[in-house]
Amino acid sequence: MKLHIDETKCRGAGQCVLIAPEVFDQRDEDGIAVLLAPTPPPSHHPTVHEAAAVCPAGAIGVDDEEG
Repeated sequence: MKLHIDETKCRGAGQCVLIAPEVFDQRDEDGIAVLLAPTPPPSHHPTVHEAAAVCPAGAIGVDDEEG
């Protein structure tokens, strides 16, 4: 799994941080989401998918490629 955040879409709602704080954080100056773990371990995959699904701006991209 590889993640990316479209900073032009992110509105700083913070839902991703609440759902998966091990993977996401927010910049202090503008609240835009940042990745703490661009390639999270499998144990975090369910919460990453949930965070992407609830992102109101659709700013989280998830690539579930194998290998």
